[in-house]
Amino acid sequence: MDLAANFDSVHQRIQAACGRAGRDPGSVLVVAVSKGQPPEKVRAAATLGHSVFGESRVQEAKAKIEQCPGHLRWHLIGHLQSNKCRDAVALFQMIESIDSLALAQELNKWAEKEAKTYSVLLEVNVAGEATKFGFQPEQLLSALKPINALPRIEIHGLMTIAPWTPEPEKVRPIFVRLRELKDRCQQVLGATLTHLSMGMSGDFEVAIEEGATIVRIGTALFGPRAKAKAQT
Repeated sequence: MDLAANFDSVHQRIQAACGRAGRDPGSVLVVAVSKGQPPEKVRAAATLGHSVFGESRVQEAKAKIEQCPGHLRWHLIGHLQSNKCRDAVALFQMIESIDSLALAQELNKWAEKEAKTYSVLLEVNVAGEATKFGFQPEQLLSALKPINALPRIEIHGLMTIAPWTPEPEKVRPIFVRLRELKDRCQQVLGATLTHLSMGMSGDFEVAIEEGATIVRIGTALFGPRAKAKAQT
């Protein structure tokens, strides 16, 4: 695997998607999804100049982050259990997966203890998949003001995980819906939300065309994750 070639390819694809949408490529942040990848791959990506990485599990991140350069920034992109909020506040610069008012309140409690103001995205289950976490769209709108009122929480935008499909065009309506939800949230709050985190290795170009400001890319950068070995 040629990591440098993979990063170049992804950035070229981002530039092309931005060109089609009339956007500045600098408006798209790539979160390199390092879950399931060893620390040496993170360090190799860091030597290429990449600095923002995404992890799905707090415990995996806790072991990995201490083995990586200290200047890197980390996003939690997987489901956060409330009993992991203390560690999450210490490890991550942004949590993209706030999916309930109760979780936001727990995170606010630990951010208060650390005297931090914490950046979050609210995860929306746009497709209504039973296997996915996230607010239902109408739940999101009702929870928005209570979350925004938490003194240590700053809502920076929305996140979604689109259903997997080999045909990215099929999930374009999901990305359109999230963008429309962001517009509604801005109206409710009377404030601008900066980010739409949507799009992964298989569909990030379509997501960018529909307004993504954060794309979460793992396989297209690092290659497939190693399968867990069977216990003997």
